[in-house]
Amino acid sequence: MGDPGLFTPHSVTWQMHGDPMMWVAGIRALYLQALHPRALRGVLQNSDFRRDAWGRLLRTADFVGTITYGTTEAAEKAGARVRKIHRMLGATDPDTGERYGVDEPALLLWVHCAEIDSYLQVARRSGFPLTDGQADRYIAEHRVSARLVGLDPDAVPGDRKEMAAYFERVRPELSCGREARVVEDFLLRPPTHPLLVPAREVLWRRVSRLAYAALPPYAHELYGRPVPQPAVVTRRLRATGTALRIVPARLRWQLPPKHILRAMDRLGPGARPAPCKLGR
Repeated sequence: MGDPGLFTPHSVTWQMHGDPMMWVAGIRALYLQALHPRALRGVLQNSDFRRDAWGRLLRTADFVGTITYGTTEAAEKAGARVRKIHRMLGATDPDTGERYGVDEPALLLWVHCAEIDSYLQVARRSGFPLTDGQADRYIAEHRVSARLVGLDPDAVPGDRKEMAAYFERVRPELSCGREARVVEDFLLRPPTHPLLVPAREVLWRRVSRLAYAALPPYAHELYGRPVPQPAVVTRRLRATGTALRIVPARLRWQLPPKHILRAMDRLGPGARPAPCKLGR
């Protein structure tokens, strides 16, 4: 049997990250991450977000796929690349002139927690079958991914209670300024070929609005865009999840870079992600 990687086919992460709602969750994470001005400057001041946003999204998806389904060596190498890049980058506070590194633990922790919380919230609200214990286990498993980006695993929330306490502590640091509006505008109207604009309006905007609606109430207050009642949002998430899960998994997993299919080739068909394996 080949190398099962850092998470292994027995983890909650292995089963959950194969779900198609992770794409909606990723957009929710971007909305949430953009509300931390200090963290967001680290992105906007070191890349042309609007010109290379698609590339950035795909690179993030590739990183998550590699650390979830890749070999231990591939995951460690991916983490080392991220840490190396972060060490070289900095940002400047336009109000104070302070220069700081994007690898500050507080900034890495915000990005990590916003991402893991988004994956978990969207998955559960869309009907992915996780018990409270399994949700806690998922958060604890991602102390591994936190280590890969340079965090001390012991300083990272390890269950839902600790995650909620973290967000409560960090909320005073959040705001929706001009830079956050840049990200919001992109997520609503990403640049695309003129012939694809109708598809963007019909398909992408619906997905983007659903991801926004899935944010916590305090994020809606900061952005200032109203949303339906939480029960309505949950029904829409469930309907979307049901529709996407009808598409055969092997067809969905054909999309590049095929991390899940490569993992199944390496470990055998028993490594296939499936919600029914969560209770084993």
